[in-house]
Amino acid sequence: MLKGKRILVADDEASMREFLEILLKREGCEATLAPDGTAALALLESDTFDLVLTDLRMPKVSGLKVLEKAKEKDADLEVVMMTAFASAETAIKAMKQGAYDYVTKPFKVDELLSTLERALEKRQLVRHNAVLRRQLSDTFVLDDIIGRSGPMQQVFDIVRRVADTPTSVLISGESGTGKELVARAIHTTGGRAHMPFIPLNCGAIPDALMESELFGHVRGAFTGAVADKLGLFRAADGGTLFLDELAELGLPLQVKLLRALQERKILPVGGEREISIDVRVVAATNRDLDAEVKNGSFRQDLFYRLNVIPLAVPPLRERREDVPLLATHFVARYAAQTGRPVTGFDPDTLARLCNYHFPGNVRELENMIERAVTLSQGTIIDSEMLPELQERPFTGDASPELPEAGLDLDRHVVEMETRLVRLALERSGGNRIKAARLLGLSQRSLRYRMAKYGVDADTEKSLN
Repeated sequence: MLKGKRILVADDEASMREFLEILLKREGCEATLAPDGTAALALLESDTFDLVLTDLRMPKVSGLKVLEKAKEKDADLEVVMMTAFASAETAIKAMKQGAYDYVTKPFKVDELLSTLERALEKRQLVRHNAVLRRQLSDTFVLDDIIGRSGPMQQVFDIVRRVADTPTSVLISGESGTGKELVARAIHTTGGRAHMPFIPLNCGAIPDALMESELFGHVRGAFTGAVADKLGLFRAADGGTLFLDELAELGLPLQVKLLRALQERKILPVGGEREISIDVRVVAATNRDLDAEVKNGSFRQDLFYRLNVIPLAVPPLRERREDVPLLATHFVARYAAQTGRPVTGFDPDTLARLCNYHFPGNVRELENMIERAVTLSQGTIIDSEMLPELQERPFTGDASPELPEAGLDLDRHVVEMETRLVRLALERSGGNRIKAARLLGLSQRSLRYRMAKYGVDADTEKSLN
């Protein structure tokens, strides 16, 4: 982390400057020395640095002034203070003004280097997360949908092309992929944006009530119908009716829905006169409607009527390059809602997120980030705050060979797992915590596999 970095060192003690110059050069840094605060201010004005290491108390111009100037020039430039006066007052004042941390003279070399590395890592994280936030531009955002991947850009393209048409759209995709967001984008991008968008989960209402919910009823149509009811088709008149979980509709209702779509008229329950409607219908399902048609649980004619424009929303595992953008978006949203100072992720956690298989898709990612931000006590989210990432990540990159004669799959998996557990323990010197991280497992999962395969950590350590 330190190698190749440009560090400004400000200290009025010549021996300390000389010591720090030797130390930092040994670590591969380029150290620029300032004999006092005035010289440090001049260097900050004329040059650029990756980090500032300054004494707190210097004649004429103090380290606090150097800190102020550094932050004025570059708000992301981290400053580490050195002081022989370890009073809480001076330390707190420096931290409040934006110092990353402070070390007390005489300090241990390892302590100083560790502090400098953490400060540089924070700067790198801030810049990386700032880049992600900048990427959330109009190019990668449509309404409230975020995606830079090829599959999502195709979704954006279809949404824009159909938004101003009255054509029915059938959105397919797994649960949690954002099908309702896509439906809303179709509505808000087109000419109906100023009219109602009415969503209905077809699986949430019993069949006995669904007809009235969709088409309305007249007073006295059935027991409990004490007044006329408009129904959702009329409530959405001029706008869009979104039918989610469409496959949950029973066959009798499918017939009536088909007629409403074809004739653009509805008949309220108990009514005698059809009512004309101007409603765009967007439907969604997480089930295979082709298969439903074949087994007779979904009408073929209704399927064709709704499937004029098919739009498939890809699962998150097929659009992994969108994960950093989505995660950064959710951090900003929930940090603002909760008042937490969270700004982003450490690199390892972001990499783990990108490799995670997300069975719950975008909804799962959002829930993970909301929980992590809510419980966070710092500015950066690490993998310990996302327990889902402690399990083995699925990358989808493996390309196994299958022998011509075949193989015993169970035995092959056991042999491979045993070998990888042994290798992780060898590489970590028998440290189970590090070995678990190498394998993307929780410590409990590692202990289970060690017991299952008879692997002993001390033995593997001795082999290292």
